[in-house]
Amino acid sequence: MTTYGYARVSTDGQSLASQDAELRAAGCAKVYAEKISGARSDRPELTKVLKRLHTGDVLIVTRLDRLARSTRDLLNILDDIAKRGPGFKSLHDAWADMTSAHGRLMVTITSDGRARAKARGVKFGRPLTPHQRQEALQRLGNGEAQADVARIFNVSQRAGFGNLHRAISGASA
Repeated sequence: MTTYGYARVSTDGQSLASQDAELRAAGCAKVYAEKISGARSDRPELTKVLKRLHTGDVLIVTRLDRLARSTRDLLNILDDIAKRGPGFKSLHDAWADMTSAHGRLMVTITSDGRARAKARGVKFGRPLTPHQRQEALQRLGNGEAQADVARIFNVSQRAGFGNLHRAISGASA
């Protein structure tokens, strides 16, 4: 069993030192750290540590917002970790400690509630105004990358942007 840490700051002007110190004090053998926006889906160090995790390992972050930008992103990451067998722990968010029975229960309840809401037709994510939607569709139609357009409108490319993509391709939204 190995304990890994993940630290992230959004800009080059910020320091990773305090997160690194907290994670090492919590017993992390290795800390994966990067200076990159949490809104980006391509976070190389996060991808590395997630691939490295095996049953019995534990991933620790100082705060949940260092791991994920949205609840959907967080639950997807936690679900992936749980399915593969490693544990997860946030030092400042005690409810998100998947190394304990209580923490696993809290994450399960949160995930189940989200699934039930989705089944009832609840839409997650930041909605676009009709004007924003029109502009986004125009940008996509002009060949701009979906990831770039999603970033401009501050929406998740995977989660909330599918409707725009379907609208562009002629499928019903």
